[in-house]
Amino acid sequence: MKIVVIGGTGLIGTKAVQRLRGRGHDVVAAAPSSGINALTGEGLAEALAGAQVVVDVANSPSFEDKAVLEFFQTSGRNLLAAEERAGVKHHVALSVVGTERLLGSGYFRGKMAQEDLITAGRIPYTLVRSTQFFEFMGGIAQAGTEGDTVRLSTALMQPIASDDVADAVAEAALGAPVHGIVEVAGPERVRLVDVVQRFMNAKQDVRKVVADAQARYFRVVLDDQSLMPASTPRVGSTRFEEWLRRSAP
Repeated sequence: MKIVVIGGTGLIGTKAVQRLRGRGHDVVAAAPSSGINALTGEGLAEALAGAQVVVDVANSPSFEDKAVLEFFQTSGRNLLAAEERAGVKHHVALSVVGTERLLGSGYFRGKMAQEDLITAGRIPYTLVRSTQFFEFMGGIAQAGTEGDTVRLSTALMQPIASDDVADAVAEAALGAPVHGIVEVAGPERVRLVDVVQRFMNAKQDVRKVVADAQARYFRVVLDDQSLMPASTPRVGSTRFEEWLRRSAP
């Protein structure tokens, strides 16, 4: 098949492209750097010509509320319209577990708007909702930093390695549209504050970590359901300690 991966040079996109090409498919790694821009529409028609599947793993370059909403709405409309014209048969998009529970954050309002466009559209689709990536632990720590203190939520989470997310995205692209959501999560249920502390210890980050049930996660106060998948997610095989050993400097 011809498969176009929007955001094909990013963290998940690069890995998904490798996996799909390894299965013998004709894969276009689409990104603004290659002249294919879903936000402006540049190069979409040419890239999608003859494509059976489009995988959208692109992310907003800005997390400012207005900018992120505009990114997901505009790029989503452009992409879906171009897919209709090209006769694309399956749209796969990467989203976030718990998006509908995190709408106090402008980023998640943007992701919800993206999902709504897809589910209301005419292209058969699969939404792959992932829990937080191991690779984002540093960003979570930074978002919770106040001076020399890192204040973090005690909510449960089930983080996942980006390699396992890419496996799930590639599998969805090669399967039939589910017209719904597939959730993917890591193998361990952990407290957000505890997993970030483990990450910081491995990176020899000496900032003080404070557990606070009311600490905001990107403007949202969490409970134990906020970031957790439903009872039957696809579970990745990579454990956090294994990933830390591979990624430590």
